[in-house]
Amino acid sequence: MPRVNRRLSSLLAVACALALPAGAAAAPKPKPVPPTPAPAPGATVKVEVGNLEKGRAEIMQTVPVSGTLAPFVAGEKVKVTFYLDGHVLFSRNLPTRKAGGKGVFETNIEVRENGRYAVAAKHVATSRLGADSSVRKSWKVSFPALRKGECGDVVVGFKKAMRAMGYIANDGRCYGGKTGRGVLAYRKVNGMTRSERAGAGLVKKAFSGKGGYEVRHPGAGEHLEAPLSKQVLVFAKGGKPFAIYPISSGKYSTPTVTGHYQFIRPEPGYNSHGMYYSWYFYGGYAVHGYDSVPDYPASHGCLRTFIADQPEIYNRIHLGEDIFIW
Repeated sequence: MPRVNRRLSSLLAVACALALPAGAAAAPKPKPVPPTPAPAPGATVKVEVGNLEKGRAEIMQTVPVSGTLAPFVAGEKVKVTFYLDGHVLFSRNLPTRKAGGKGVFETNIEVRENGRYAVAAKHVATSRLGADSSVRKSWKVSFPALRKGECGDVVVGFKKAMRAMGYIANDGRCYGGKTGRGVLAYRKVNGMTRSERAGAGLVKKAFSGKGGYEVRHPGAGEHLEAPLSKQVLVFAKGGKPFAIYPISSGKYSTPTVTGHYQFIRPEPGYNSHGMYYSWYFYGGYAVHGYDSVPDYPASHGCLRTFIADQPEIYNRIHLGEDIFIW
C-alpha cells in the first residue's frame, strides 16, 4: 500500500508540471516606477504704465510700459498685450532680464487715436516656471489746443486726421496758414464759431474722425458742391470729399445763383475786377480768388476763395465738371 501511494504522488506531480504554461514557473520582477518630478515654481507677473498725468496720456505720446516676472528663470518670456476700447491692438513676446531675484521687461506704445487704452502681461506655464497673468492697467487720452506756428508730432497727427476727412492742411510738421483755413472750413461745416483756432475739443473730434462733410450728390462722380449756408467749397469723388475750402459767396443784395452747372471757361491770373484765377460756371459767375474773403457772404455773386488756395483750386477744376450750389 505505501508503494502505490508513492507512485500516485509522482504521477500527480508530473501531470501538474505538464499543465503549467511555459515561463510561468517564475513571476516577473516589477519595473521600477520613476520618481514624480517636482512641480514648477509658481510665477508672479506685474505690469506698470509710465508718463501718465491723472490717468491720461497726451495724443501722439509714447507711453512706456515695464513689468516684472518673479522668480527669475533664464530664457522665460512674457506676452504683453495692448488694448483699445476693449479690443486687442497687438501683442509682443518679450524676454526677461535678471534684476535681483526677478525678471524685468520693457516696451512702449504710441497713442495715435482717441479711446481707452489698456495693457496686460501674461506668462504661459513651462516646465521651469508656472503660469500667471497681471492685472490690466488702463488709461485715457488727453488733447491739447493747437495754434498757428506750433510744430511737432501732435500737429502732424492732427493734419493727417483732418486730411482723412477732406479738410485742407499744409505739409510739414507745423501749423501753417493752410491748416488754419482747413480748421475754418471744419468749423463752418459743423456750425461752430468761425475762426482758425483748433481748440482741444476740435482736436479731439478730428482725431476721432468726427466732423466730416456729408456729400449731397454721391452719384455725380467727381464734382464740386457749394452749400451756401456752410460757406465752403467741396471737391468730392462719389460719396467722399477730398478737398474742402472756406469761401465767401454772394451777399444778400447780390446772391449767388443756385442749381446744377458745369464749368465753362477758365481765366488765369488777375482780371480788371481783382478776380484771381477764375473758373466760370454761369455767365459772369465764377470760382475765383480775392483779397477779401470774410466768414460770411460778401461777394457780388461769385464764390470767393483765399488767394493762397486759388491756384490749387484752379488746377483741380476741369472743363465741363459739375458744380452743385444750394
